[in-house]
Amino acid sequence: MTGRSSRWPPAAGGATLDTMAIIVLFEVRAAQQAGPGGDEPVVVAVHAAGSDPDVPEDPLPITLCGQDTAPMEHAHYERTAPGQPWHPPEFTDVRCPKCERALRGL
Repeated sequence: MTGRSSRWPPAAGGATLDTMAIIVLFEVRAAQQAGPGGDEPVVVAVHAAGSDPDVPEDPLPITLCGQDTAPMEHAHYERTAPGQPWHPPEFTDVRCPKCERALRGL
């Protein structure tokens, strides 16, 4: 990230960058075709939000890019070592560039 060290292991509920616990969230929309168990969510973007200080498993109401977190799904992703991305690697192509810039500024 910015050369600062990250605190490991992450705090409960999300990845930790320095002293800020980050909750990774999926912005989803329903798939166009229903699967056997119903519509599968399609991840359109991966966002980051700070964790609520009173309930660390919950995100703050707004992402780092300014979007409402209420309609988003918790990714339950935690980095396991320094140098890993803040988001699940399989979602690199849909990570939010504004959240990414905000995280680099921490």
